[in-house]
Amino acid sequence: MIDLHTHTLHSDGTLIPSELVRRAEEAGYRAIAITDHVDASNARDVVSRTVEVCEALRGAVQLTVIPGAEITHVPPSQIADLAEKIRQWGAKVVVLHGETVVEPVAKGTNLYGLRSGIDILAHPGLVSEEEAKLAAERGIYLELTLRKGHCITNGHVARVASKFGAPLVLNTDAHEPGDLFSRESWLQAALGAGLAREKVEVLRSNAEGILRRVTAPREDT
Repeated sequence: MIDLHTHTLHSDGTLIPSELVRRAEEAGYRAIAITDHVDASNARDVVSRTVEVCEALRGAVQLTVIPGAEITHVPPSQIADLAEKIRQWGAKVVVLHGETVVEPVAKGTNLYGLRSGIDILAHPGLVSEEEAKLAAERGIYLELTLRKGHCITNGHVARVASKFGAPLVLNTDAHEPGDLFSRESWLQAALGAGLAREKVEVLRSNAEGILRRVTAPREDT
């Protein structure tokens, strides 16, 4: 299993990064990205801490640990700039907190995010056809999620993404130990979003593709 959206006590999670990783390892994960919430006030510090712990764990655990960040409740016009900065500071996976229906996320967040350098638009809520088309054009992944509240629009996200060929990825948005995937919960979430069995396998392939891309050695320019 690969999970590209999780949180620690560096934002609103309950675990230190090392415990989160250990619990994911015990659950049978192959890879996990640590993507704590960031805005202009904390991004440099949080990303630096996450990079540091991921480097410390490399080779010491039996799964790949990826530094990332989730841009959260940032004014839409500032998303692209912050995405570029956190990438420069070492984030390998850039997630954007999308327009979930259970929080007052600023309108325009999805669209501005899809025009920026993010990797994953998390829990995008009632994502529009225009946004799904843009995600498909730019190769940005729309997220299906296990997170309570956010997950109620999974079926809509899956339908619109499938209609326009936007890539999908399934993550937990874990904040505490009980949120992590089990093999059963991963499959239930995928099928519960209305995906056919063959599309479920595409979810696995998509996560693998992101993992390969973010862990590939960078070529010198």
